Amino acid sequence: MYKVVSKKKLAPNITRFSVQAPAVAESRKPGQFVVIRACEEGERVPLTIVDSDPEAGTIDLIIQDAGYSTHQLCGMEPGDNLLDVLGPLGKPTEIHNYGTVVCVGGGVGTAVLYPIVKAMKEEGNEVITIIGARTKELVILEEELKEFSDELIVTTDDGSYGIEGFGSTVLKNMLEEGREIDFVVAIGPTLMMKAVAEVTRPHEIKTIVSLNSIMIDGTGMCGGCRVTIGDETKFACVDGPEFDAHLVDFDEQIARHQYYKDQECKLTEEIDKLEQEKA
Repeated sequence: MYKVVSKKKLAPNITRFSVQAPAVAESRKPGQFVVIRACEEGERVPLTIVDSDPEAGTIDLIIQDAGYSTHQLCGMEPGDNLLDVLGPLGKPTEIHNYGTVVCVGGGVGTAVLYPIVKAMKEEGNEVITIIGARTKELVILEEELKEFSDELIVTTDDGSYGIEGFGSTVLKNMLEEGREIDFVVAIGPTLMMKAVAEVTRPHEIKTIVSLNSIMIDGTGMCGGCRVTIGDETKFACVDGPEFDAHLVDFDEQIARHQYYKDQECKLTEEIDKLEQEKA
């Protein structure tokens, strides 16, 4: 069992948990993830490790309440136990001194971006971080990211905070102004990552994205997380989750994310109905 040590609400439907998982805390690296399960009947949910404390034996996870299983997880409280925490899984981010690195995060992808920003700065890079959300209240980890960023830019879709618009547009403007950028990391909604890839492609800037594919076992056996990278089929859980953005078939990714939309919506409706009846 893996005990929930602390719980903090970051934004509407977004919660940060600290969980006891000593072996994972000791060995995890930026870019890696765990697969967790709340109970015997629970769905296996992949989550990037946001941070860890090897001395305390804890890892931090950020969960967005967006469906049946994440709703169940977000309902957990300190003292509750997760049944499974499998990891660390996936290949770590390749952290080097590239020069000037731009890290673009969208939505909850900002949580995935945080350990990478931290590691890139500690490696000696100049780090420019761009984070975005739909509205001001959904912006997360701004202060934490500011600590490890030479420049932090916040965007919101509705203009309620920071720059109105998208991170990809900010990056495009930087390049058009002649800013020298050596490496780009983009993590967030698939459409956002695709947009960033198209911005950097003409400039031939190495760009990495982290793919949040449908994932079940986390070992490459089920094939659920398969992605097309160039002319090859890869598995996000063992070959990734990070890939060269200019080789990713984003349209395939978008289509596959819709596979279980109807079932998820039905379960969410059932949850809402049960909660209304309890109230």
